[in-house]
Amino acid sequence: MNKEDILKALGSVAYPGLSRDIVSFGLVKKVEVDEHQNAVVSMAITTSKPEIPGQIEVAVKAALQKIGCREVTVNIDVATPKAPTAAGTPPPPSRIPGVKYVIAVASGKGGVGKSTVSVNLAAALAQALEERGIAPAEGSVGILDCDIYGPSVPMMLGTKNAPELVGSKMRPREAHGLKAMSMGLFLDDDTPVVWRGPMLQKAIRQFAEDVDWGALEIMVIDLPPGTGDAQITLAQTIALDGIVVVTTPQDLAVSVARRGAHMFDRMQIPLLGVIENMSYFENPASGERDYIFGKGGGSKTALALNTDFFGELPLDRRIREGGDTGTPIVVADRDSVPAQVFRSIAHMILGKIGVRA
Repeated sequence: MNKEDILKALGSVAYPGLSRDIVSFGLVKKVEVDEHQNAVVSMAITTSKPEIPGQIEVAVKAALQKIGCREVTVNIDVATPKAPTAAGTPPPPSRIPGVKYVIAVASGKGGVGKSTVSVNLAAALAQALEERGIAPAEGSVGILDCDIYGPSVPMMLGTKNAPELVGSKMRPREAHGLKAMSMGLFLDDDTPVVWRGPMLQKAIRQFAEDVDWGALEIMVIDLPPGTGDAQITLAQTIALDGIVVVTTPQDLAVSVARRGAHMFDRMQIPLLGVIENMSYFENPASGERDYIFGKGGGSKTALALNTDFFGELPLDRRIREGGDTGTPIVVADRDSVPAQVFRSIAHMILGKIGVRA
């Protein structure tokens, strides 16, 4: 048994609450093994949660004993998040120049309409800012599409052209009064994004650091589903003012949404609230509601996460049509029920992050 065997085994140990392992996270600083198969693992982590080091130690010992180590000693150097970072660890997240508030929209699983919610929420936030007399709707909100593998924001906003390069900075595209940046602006309709983690991380950092966003009141970040490299990179790169979780009513979506939300909680990012999408279908003739995917999942999720429930979005054909045609329903039909719900949610979010008229 050698150091390579030890590191390979440690690669199966995930950081508590996350999907990423402690080796790729850069937490393992040194490994030693003697001729008697006794191992010593030295680590450095940054956390304010006292239970994390103990959980890691138990998992490391189990993984190494599984491959034949007799005695395993785990030395963990623990720093608080506000303490100076150790050499080689990522710098603390920073604010995006010119952007006052940044919120991310997340979901544990795909297929819950997260990107549709993100685009309409961005438009609703712009309208809410104007209603409060804080900023004109035009140019006050940006949307950053971090779903690198499945970018859909350009289609939903009806914009396709690549961003303009001005000096060393990219200038985001503008549509319906929103400033937008997405990998989809650089691809044709048939080009897949086949990237490993490091390339994805670099793209997210470039969107945050190499784009001239101008002066924005709020940026909405559309995250990919899950709890992988994109979410971790974002949390390490950009200082977030909060996370909004999107779920649908059924039990499966609710369960996965809770797990995804706990990841951000462990990374000390405020959870603003929960939006339930595709909550019900309302018969236009009778007004009767059909809860196709179940009922109450969003409120149960919010209760379990000890956060606010922002409301229910109906299963409405016009929302889908707005995404397909490139004009969000919040813009296309401002007085519609879905648009009113989005705007109500937008006002609640502004209150949660401290935006006042």
